[in-house]
Parts: sequence; structure tokens; C-alpha cells
Amino acid sequence: MVNLSLERLKPAAAGKIKPFLQDILNGYQESIHSIHITGSAVTEDFQEKTSDVNSIIVLKKMDLKFLEALAHFGKKYAKQRVGAPLIMTPEYIKNSLDVFPVEFLNFKLLHSTVFGEDILGPIEIGRQDLRHQCERELKVKLIWLRQGYLSSLGDRKMLTEKFVTSITGYIPLFRGIISLLGEEPPVRQDDVINTLAKAAGVDTGVFAKVLREKREKIRLSVGELNTIFENYYEATEKLGKIVDEIKI
Repeated sequence: MVNLSLERLKPAAAGKIKPFLQDILNGYQESIHSIHITGSAVTEDFQEKTSDVNSIIVLKKMDLKFLEALAHFGKKYAKQRVGAPLIMTPEYIKNSLDVFPVEFLNFKLLHSTVFGEDILGPIEIGRQDLRHQCERELKVKLIWLRQGYLSSLGDRKMLTEKFVTSITGYIPLFRGIISLLGEEPPVRQDDVINTLAKAAGVDTGVFAKVLREKREKIRLSVGELNTIFENYYEATEKLGKIVDEIKI
């Protein structure tokens, strides 16, 4: 049996992912450069009943046969909330840092190497690349907010689902903005929102409220959701202007 370094993971997350990784390594160890657990499984934000255990498998070189085998394992472990791993190679990582700086910044900050060499910890993110992606993502989110609000047609359930779903994508972006503003991005989601407020001078209370709704499933009225939309949009717009003005 292959030894895995699972000490940094939440115990529940380690229990879910260990059999999956053992299955993979028992058949394909020679093809694998390293395996990394990412996201909430290495933080206090992990929730046993609702959080997926996410991973990155770095192959020495791309192997389509490995992908076919992995699809089989995916069906076996999906009910355990083991997410489909991201498959990369060292070359892909090296050539993608300028294209996906926000994603790789978050991988760098939130990962635990459980097998092989830590290839994510030493990566360096270009500030110019990071600013460009943050700027682009914020503009896309403004469009998404407008279209999402209109398409919901005032439906309370649909509005709630859109906001709750969106906050997951905002947190990694917030870490990128915090980094651009010269601060160390926190790991915990609540700390990210609080640090962003201080670093950017923007009221991020609406993001904290949506995150709380996501965790606690608070029932909100249409009027409350309309107010959230206005505050959400205003805060996103302000962040966009701040990022636009950052000089690299």
C-alpha cells in the first residue's frame, strides 16, 4: 500500500479521499508526478456533509488511458463527495500561470501535497497577469449579475440559488485582489471577506451575508434579495474600479 501524507487534511476529508487515491496509485503510480488536495478540505471551511474533496493529479506526461480509468473511479466515489480531479502535467502548469493566475494563486495558497513533489508551492504568479484576470472576471460578474437578476423574474428561490452559487466563485477572485493590494490572502473564507474590506476600503458585508446564507440556508424575502442584488452589484463595481486603477 502506498504511503500518503494526509495529516493536513480534515479527518473526514482524508477518510473520503484515501481509498480513491489508493486505487489510483495501486495501478498508475509510475505515471504520476504528484497528487495535491486543494480547496476547503485543507481549511476550517470544510463541511463533512456538503463539501467536496477536490484534488489535482499531476501526470509526468498526458495519458488518455489514465483518463479513461479515472472516469471509472469517478463513478465509484462520486457518492462520497470526492470531486473529479483536475489533471495536469508539469509542462501544462508552467505554460498556464499567465492564463489562469487567479486559479493557480488559490492552488498555491490552498493545497496539501499528499504524494510526490510539491509543484504548486514554489510557483510564482505574475502581478500583471493577475491584475488582467481580476479585471476581466469582475467585468464578467457584472454582466452575470445583470442577466441573472433579469432572468430570475423576481423568483425568490431562483434569486437565492444564483447568489449562493456565485459566492463560491467570488472568494478565489477576492484572494487575487487582496494579493494585488499588497496583503497576504487568508485561507478561511470569512477572513478573506474581512481582509478585502480593509485592504480595498469597500463594504463587503453583502458577501458575508450571502456566504452565511449558503451555510445556514437562511430564507430571504424577495425584498431582501433585491437589496442584496443592489449591494452585491455596487460592491462588485467598486472592486472593478479599484483593480482598474492598480499600477503594476
